[in-house]
Amino acid sequence: MESAQPSAGPAGEEGARDALGRALGPTPSQSRFQVDLVAEAPRKAGGDGEKGGEEAKGRFRVNFVDPSAGGESPGEPGGGGSEGAVQNGGDTVMSEGSLHSGGHHHYYYDTHTNTYYLRTFGHNTMDAVPRIDHYRHTAADLGEKLLRPSLAELHDELDKEPFEDGFANGEEGTPAGEAAATYTPNSKGVVKFGWIKGVLVRCMLNIWGVMLFIRLSWIVGQAGIGLSVLVIGMATVVTTITGLSTSAIATNGFVRGGGAYYLISRSLGPEFGGAIGLIFAFANAVAVAMYVVGFAETVVELLKENGTLMIDEMNDIRIIGAITVVILLGISIAGMEWEAKAQIVLLVILILAIGDFVIGTFIPLDSKKPKGFFGYKAEIFMENFGPDFRDDETFFSVFAIFFPAATGILAGANISGDLADPQSAIPKGTLLAILITTLVYVGIAVSVGSCVVRDATGSVNDTIVTQLTNCTTAACKLNYDFSSCQTSCPYGLMNNFQVMSMVSGFAPLISAGIFSATLSSALASLVSAPKIFQALCKDNIYPGFQMFAKGYGKNNEPLRGYILTFLIALGFILIAELNVIAPIISNFFLASYALINFSVFHASLAKSPGWRPAFKYYNMWISLLGAILCCIVMFVINWWAALLTYVIVLGLYIYVTYKKPDVNWGSSTQALTYLNALQHSIRLSGVEDHVKNFRPQCLIMTGAPNARPALLHLVHAFTKNVGLMICGHVHTGPRRQAMKELSTDLARYQRWLIKNKMKAFYAPVHAEDLRDGGQYLMQAAGLGRMRPNTLVVGFKKNWRQGDMRDVETYINLFHDAFDVQYGVVVIRLQEGLDISHLQGQEELLSSQEKSPCTKDVIVKVDYSKKSETDTSIAFAPSSSERTPTPRKDSKSSSPLNVSDQRLLDASSQFQKKQGKSNIDVWWLFDDGGLTLLIPYLITTKKKWKDCKIRVFIGGKINRIDHDRRAMATLLSKFRIDFSDIMVLGDINTKPKKENIAAFEEMIEPFRLHEDDKEQEVADKMKEDEPWRITDNELELYKTKTYRQIRLNELLKEHSSTANIIVMSLPVARKGAVSSALYMAWLEALSKDLPPILLVRGNHQSVLTFYS
Repeated sequence: MESAQPSAGPAGEEGARDALGRALGPTPSQSRFQVDLVAEAPRKAGGDGEKGGEEAKGRFRVNFVDPSAGGESPGEPGGGGSEGAVQNGGDTVMSEGSLHSGGHHHYYYDTHTNTYYLRTFGHNTMDAVPRIDHYRHTAADLGEKLLRPSLAELHDELDKEPFEDGFANGEEGTPAGEAAATYTPNSKGVVKFGWIKGVLVRCMLNIWGVMLFIRLSWIVGQAGIGLSVLVIGMATVVTTITGLSTSAIATNGFVRGGGAYYLISRSLGPEFGGAIGLIFAFANAVAVAMYVVGFAETVVELLKENGTLMIDEMNDIRIIGAITVVILLGISIAGMEWEAKAQIVLLVILILAIGDFVIGTFIPLDSKKPKGFFGYKAEIFMENFGPDFRDDETFFSVFAIFFPAATGILAGANISGDLADPQSAIPKGTLLAILITTLVYVGIAVSVGSCVVRDATGSVNDTIVTQLTNCTTAACKLNYDFSSCQTSCPYGLMNNFQVMSMVSGFAPLISAGIFSATLSSALASLVSAPKIFQALCKDNIYPGFQMFAKGYGKNNEPLRGYILTFLIALGFILIAELNVIAPIISNFFLASYALINFSVFHASLAKSPGWRPAFKYYNMWISLLGAILCCIVMFVINWWAALLTYVIVLGLYIYVTYKKPDVNWGSSTQALTYLNALQHSIRLSGVEDHVKNFRPQCLIMTGAPNARPALLHLVHAFTKNVGLMICGHVHTGPRRQAMKELSTDLARYQRWLIKNKMKAFYAPVHAEDLRDGGQYLMQAAGLGRMRPNTLVVGFKKNWRQGDMRDVETYINLFHDAFDVQYGVVVIRLQEGLDISHLQGQEELLSSQEKSPCTKDVIVKVDYSKKSETDTSIAFAPSSSERTPTPRKDSKSSSPLNVSDQRLLDASSQFQKKQGKSNIDVWWLFDDGGLTLLIPYLITTKKKWKDCKIRVFIGGKINRIDHDRRAMATLLSKFRIDFSDIMVLGDINTKPKKENIAAFEEMIEPFRLHEDDKEQEVADKMKEDEPWRITDNELELYKTKTYRQIRLNELLKEHSSTANIIVMSLPVARKGAVSSALYMAWLEALSKDLPPILLVRGNHQSVLTFYS
């Protein structure tokens, strides 16, 4: 194999090259890696004095390259040697794919063949130094994601098995979809704004609206200077708190495009984000119409004054509005650069208009005095300081009219994707914009209140020639008599919306200011709406809108979104009834402000280690106050619009929650769920157990959960919403292989349980054998008080055909459970439980081709002798030891055979509604009440609620009535409903001869027959095969054996029609009863019956009749 590049010379003599083979100049980046392919023949790493004698076919050597090196590396003839190098934020990385296959780059390296030697601190080591590229997302648009060496590569033995998936540290991905992440996009020509142009200018223009010029003077007239400043102050408090919250979220990590939607969705999750994103984008689209109509109304006013209306007022507004919105659309589509230039021009005009007004206040002309403008006078200030509400206006109604003028603080954040550094730009620009605009609002409110009286006639004839005696008004003191204004006057703060034009030095400039304010706000909203909508569609939260995610050009402009926004705006302009829509829009904006504030509170409350905003000037309680204030202001502005907003947000929230988008953004909702669970678990640990609160907390030895669905559904029937359920899975076989399977299975089966609505946990362990695995699980599964107290296993159906050592292991599980004070439940279905051999043979074959171990399909495996093991525990054989082979009798194409079909039907029987039938409880021995509690819990579930409990107990023939009454009393004290109690007086009758003969025939292969052998041979045999049944033992436990056979006869007689039988499990003394005999008892007891649960509690009371 030829080397793709000559091996590196001394570090410092070689420069890095970019993707086109050009030499890169020195960049102040972290140390660079250069990756060379080491040829098969051993050779020396030039100039390093290292031993280059590694014989490795196609391995990499990664050398450090001095960033300051100016020289060029000698490429292959023709200059193609560096073709595979990918320039990435100052780091040059040669990817494995580029060396082998030319243009196709992979960001991972393939561990089948390649070993890495990274030169770190001057030594050969695989450990990588910390660097930003290790922490990038796979879909990062700033540069290529690099993988640090995985722990397995550093820690496992050198001759380790290759990974099947080819990903170095298990970061699975879709290489096709992430191909975009493997190279840096060409950043030339992409427009990115700084904090002034991108945020400050935008926010100021959006906050200063029409309100500044045509409503502020009226607000001062109604509320007075004092309350006007209070109104502005209250609005500012809300916006400032929101600004601080926005700054905190925006500085907690990299911000992409999507503004408020992006901030809320990444913080609170897709449910809130999706709801707000949609209404916020819609609100911005309709806001375009509002601002454009405001502009059109002003133009029509001017046309009316000059008598040049085109048709009539309403239609003129529509015509001018439509033309304006088309022009604005053109500016937006021309690109963000043009839009930003237009904003700068509009800001200059706006500032000139404000300056024009301020200059005008210092030049009181006599011609303006009849209209109420006298210049700065203390008398006017005193008179206008207090409120004078007229026409049913109140403080809150005036506040509701002013508040929309304070919105617009998210204009900068909404184009977060177009900012060069959103993390520093958003806080600086937003907060400074709020400060500047508030000062201007307050300044204008105070100055207009100090210069202009509330009412003026505009008539020069109202000057006072003779001094009046009862002079009270400021105008009167200034020699004007406006007393005739008790009815109505055309001028003054109260009556003339154009006060600012009248006061200003050059009136047309104020009109230009109004145009500028409306058009700039319209333009900002027209740009914001599509950007937010595009971000929402990219996340695929509403699949129907997927087409709007597409971007065009170097800036990824959402042209489809622009057209949609244009059409919405045009529609509302043509309706022209904006008084109805305005309060809804304000409320939509406020809802998003409330959620931004709530996001900060929620993230702080969740104490997630990932919540580390660079912006420190926020407080979780102030953010919560801000959220509450936003909700209050919504009702103040318009109560029905507030209710409508709540309904819409709630509706969208429910829709997104129901749809469950497949995203994981590490939201604070997740963090808080974890924190609550942790705190409650710790609190629970301090609570002593009480019999009233006993719950069956089950450790089910299911193996792979989908292999034994009947076992899972039956246990779920009595643990769902009641107790803990843990599915234990013991992996045996070679450790390394099992460890790998453990991690993949954990995620996969937990997902399977959630998808199948199972309220359970999956707990896999690796152990030498089943018994060890069971012990590990019983000792370690659970947390605090949430620990299993009951072991549930399936009956080992084919125990006679299998290896008896497996039976020994299986029975020892019971003994181990009793040792640690667990209850034991054995579940038997006549058809069996394990359906894994019936699951998808086609997938099996395809997965075997792909990888040596069948990860995705659980198959029934044929090992030499153990072909029919149906224990409740799936052994997970390792691929290196034995390969699972599909069973011959299960054909994927042809129909299933009868027994398999029955097994499949039986496996789903507990998922259906159980009709009116019986649950028979054979409570023969008092185990603390678990045998009775389980059937009671089953009947509380919807599917089982029509079933009745029948109780069977043992008794004496001559005391049957007495025993029945005693049990009825006990059950009524326990408050457990039952339909019947049967006392069995004939339990100890000798069973039928044929049944005894059948039992003896069954145990014959497992007997020791020590009487027929010599003592030594017998002892040796017993030692080697401890499960064998001795003659002595058989004689000793004859009565117990007969009882099991007799009970089976009684069960067939009384309970053959029951839906389910729950019966006391016989206990065998450890060390005295052999495994084979105990297994034979269970077989004899439970054969040929409906589904049966053999239950034995730990002999601690689980029922009580005390309150």
